[in-house]
Amino acid sequence: MKRQKTLETNANNGNLFDLLSEEIVFTILDFIDTNPLDRKSFSLVCKSFYIIESKHRKNLTPLRQEHLPRILNRYPHVNHLDLSLCPRINDNSLNVISNTCKDSLNSIDLSKSRFFSYNGLMSLALNCKNLVSIDLSNATELRDSAAAAVAEAKNLERLWLGRCKLITDMGIGCIAVGCKKLRLISLKWCISVSDLGVGLIAVKCKEIRSLDLSYLPITNKCLPSILKLQHLEDIVLEGCFGIDDDSLAALKHGCQSMKALDISSCQHISHVGLSSLISGAGSLQQLTLAYACPVTLALANSLNRLSMLQSVKLDGCAVTSAGLTAIGNWCISLSELSLSKCLGVTDEGLSSLVTKNKDLKKLDITCCRKITGVSIAYITNSCTNLTSLRMESCTLVPSEAFVLIGQRCQFLEELDLTDNEIDDEGLKSISRCSNLSSLKLGICLNISDEGLSHVGMKCTKLTELDLYRSAGISDMGIIAISRGCPGLEMINMSYCIDITDRSLLSLSKCSRLNTFESRGCPLITSLGLAAIAVGCRQLIKLDIKKCHNIGDAAMLPLAHFSQNLRQITVSYSSVTDLGLLALASISCLQSMTVLHLKGLTPSGLAAAVLACGGLTKVKLHLYFKSLLPQPLFEHLEARGCVFEWRDKEFQAELDPKCYKFQWEDIAQ
Repeated sequence: MKRQKTLETNANNGNLFDLLSEEIVFTILDFIDTNPLDRKSFSLVCKSFYIIESKHRKNLTPLRQEHLPRILNRYPHVNHLDLSLCPRINDNSLNVISNTCKDSLNSIDLSKSRFFSYNGLMSLALNCKNLVSIDLSNATELRDSAAAAVAEAKNLERLWLGRCKLITDMGIGCIAVGCKKLRLISLKWCISVSDLGVGLIAVKCKEIRSLDLSYLPITNKCLPSILKLQHLEDIVLEGCFGIDDDSLAALKHGCQSMKALDISSCQHISHVGLSSLISGAGSLQQLTLAYACPVTLALANSLNRLSMLQSVKLDGCAVTSAGLTAIGNWCISLSELSLSKCLGVTDEGLSSLVTKNKDLKKLDITCCRKITGVSIAYITNSCTNLTSLRMESCTLVPSEAFVLIGQRCQFLEELDLTDNEIDDEGLKSISRCSNLSSLKLGICLNISDEGLSHVGMKCTKLTELDLYRSAGISDMGIIAISRGCPGLEMINMSYCIDITDRSLLSLSKCSRLNTFESRGCPLITSLGLAAIAVGCRQLIKLDIKKCHNIGDAAMLPLAHFSQNLRQITVSYSSVTDLGLLALASISCLQSMTVLHLKGLTPSGLAAAVLACGGLTKVKLHLYFKSLLPQPLFEHLEARGCVFEWRDKEFQAELDPKCYKFQWEDIAQ
């Protein structure tokens, strides 16, 4: 009766939302959980929504370490804490986290932080009993004592220690003994860990599913115990130069549970060692051999027992036509094939392979410079279900071949045609691919607004468009894209020299735009960029290098409206001390590149970098290094900021065709 009376009162007061249960509101929040601005708007509707949104939020990605106490107090039920944008996390920060979150915290990402130690990690491990995932990648100063603290997290299942170069076998041994529930561990570039440490993981952590040993100085000694792990599914041995054919030949049994194997850059493993390693691995689904042994007939034949193989990545390998043909014969269930930068890929080998693999969904033939339209004809005829095709710099493929892609592969979602001979007829055909979300057309000198307009009209799901140095594109093409693709999130139109403010005014209607690159567009001005700032408030990355007509008048709107901006490049523009200082009000700003600004003074630069409290990287001309006081650098570096110095002279811009010729010379 009382409940009914309350409902009637709320209804009479006009607040119908109070009639909804908390569970129903949680369901509503699930649908808007991807956009932080939408969540913020939701929480501001009323006091009850503010409280419910704080209970619903399970994932947090703070931008500044000093805000942690207030944020955690606002969101007490956080499960996952991503601190990869906070480089200055220290022991005090981890104490605050562990004492506030306690048992609710399941996972934490500290992969970009470097100021914490044993004490902070120990507090985290002892107070957060339900912690199952920790990412400590790039914590290059951590030692074995820190690893011993991690070992106190008894329920830990996933641990990343990439580039923790000072942790030795002793520290890994502590983790192996203390964290017996581990299912995933990454030791990539832990160069002080040897066979002993890896062997202890294999012996003590029987639940391991995923093991990354990239670039470790290990030999064959630890392999038998690794391959005995009954649940091991994914093993990465990239760059393990101490493993060779002779050591692998001694293995009597492979790993039957293995589903993914990566032996990229293992220069001493040939098809002989590979055969030993995959012996008995009948469940293998993914095989990565990038920059490893040549793809010959012998290697292909070693794959003949892998009937479940779905993905093969051979990037950077020397291949033969016989090898590719044999892979096509043996691996008939492939859904993904990568031949990026492979030497020796010809029409004969590629055509034979794709003819047998009609279920391919992803194909990467980047920089396969010997293939022609013959290969494209076979690919489009056989692999009509492709969702991803990457073929950058396939320069022998004629323009008419690209028409076949649009005619036959209409399920494409990702298409990379950078540095190719595609023309407007090809673009018109490709516009039939209505599911396209990513289209890269950089250094395509034969396309114009006419072809791009077809894409704008028909590819309405497009979120990413790269037009880098495609000099035939002007305002008409960009306007067509902005009108037809309202969900656009990223556009690169650098060095499209005919672009003006008309394009920017049109793009300002794409409210989801988060990455805008327009370097080398001399006709755009502060007016156009101001429109982007006002309309695209989710902007994260901005590059206006060599936009000489953009100055302080654009920085002020950016400072006011682009509060999510994290990375900006203003080199060679007309920004002065005033504009740079205005950017200090953007609390999210972390990376700034400032080269060759005529209106920038040492005092103005010093004031700006001091005021930008969240900076983690600043790229400056070497000229300023002697003009700024050393205590300034020491203070900023203590805050977690890294300075990169450049001594480049002012460079005049090349004609697009001259640039393409230089690019081809370098590639050859």
